[in-house]
Amino acid sequence: MADGDKQAYVDDMVRRRGYVLPYHKAMAEVDLPVLKAADDLVSAAYLSQRTLDHRTKELLFVLSLTVLKAERHHIASHIRTALRIGVSPQEILEAIEIALPEAGVVAFQHGFDVWREVVGVTGVEPSAGVLPRP
Repeated sequence: MADGDKQAYVDDMVRRRGYVLPYHKAMAEVDLPVLKAADDLVSAAYLSQRTLDHRTKELLFVLSLTVLKAERHHIASHIRTALRIGVSPQEILEAIEIALPEAGVVAFQHGFDVWREVVGVTGVEPSAGVLPRP
């Protein structure tokens, strides 16, 4: 397969999805037909307009990837996509918080840490003198 075909396909993925993952790039290089087949499935379930709107699908992706403790860059890509299409940081956080009762604190913290980094939340530091002395 020509390198131009591979590049064109990756560029098209970015236009359609708004992102491309490291495995997409590598698969384009080594096995474009399988990447295309996998992408067709994602297009049918995720990219095609059906009953659920794009905002809802992104929130579901963020939640499901959080529960699965997916790689940080994968969760971050869906958080950034959600923000780009108008989902508020608070809405994304509330989706991640749904992981607490079903998947537990560890899964929640994983997704929360990614969310915190993407949206730039630093937190509230304890006041000076509050920490116990060694």
